Amino acid sequence: MSETQSSTSQKAMDEDNKAVSQTMPNTQDKTNTQDYEDELTRVALALVEDVINYAVKFLEDEQNPIKNIKWMTHGEFTVEKGRKQIDEYLSMCIYKKRWTHTTVFVERKDLIHSFLYIYYVHWNASTAGTPVAQTSSGTYFKLKVSKTKPPDAPIGVFFVGEEQELVHRPGMVCFREQWQKNLTDAKYDCMKAFSSIFDRV
Repeated sequence: MSETQSSTSQKAMDEDNKAVSQTMPNTQDKTNTQDYEDELTRVALALVEDVINYAVKFLEDEQNPIKNIKWMTHGEFTVEKGRKQIDEYLSMCIYKKRWTHTTVFVERKDLIHSFLYIYYVHWNASTAGTPVAQTSSGTYFKLKVSKTKPPDAPIGVFFVGEEQELVHRPGMVCFREQWQKNLTDAKYDCMKAFSSIFDRV
């Protein structure tokens, strides 16, 4: 075999090997693709579950738009039971799992004919893009325990949003998660507009 033929056949073999190596799947790429598909499936399933839950809650709201719980009586009241009932009420009104809240007892005010127990509910919403929420919002719940009403009478309950003055009563209006979204969005827009101030903090 001549040197020219040998060189030509070597080039042909190199090209064949190159073509084969390009068509053979890369194990690392295959693993990465599988991980990506698994993550995509997990996110899609979570999204579908949220949409289904939202649709079910929406249909329930159409039939019974104002939700409420059976609040405890004056004789049953304790600070801890008050906190648990606030959580129970909110869990019935919130559709999206991404909203998380913490309820803390703030203070007791001694009024002339009653005691006013004040709780603060701290809200934030984490997302895949911002796992630690940049802004949060709050709601004040006030439970009124009368000094004169009988022990089997239900306590008075009302709530007001952070930086708001409109008073809401469970059973007359249902708590809306949209209120929290509006407040957190407004705070975020304010922080963005005055970023030079917040960056120094």
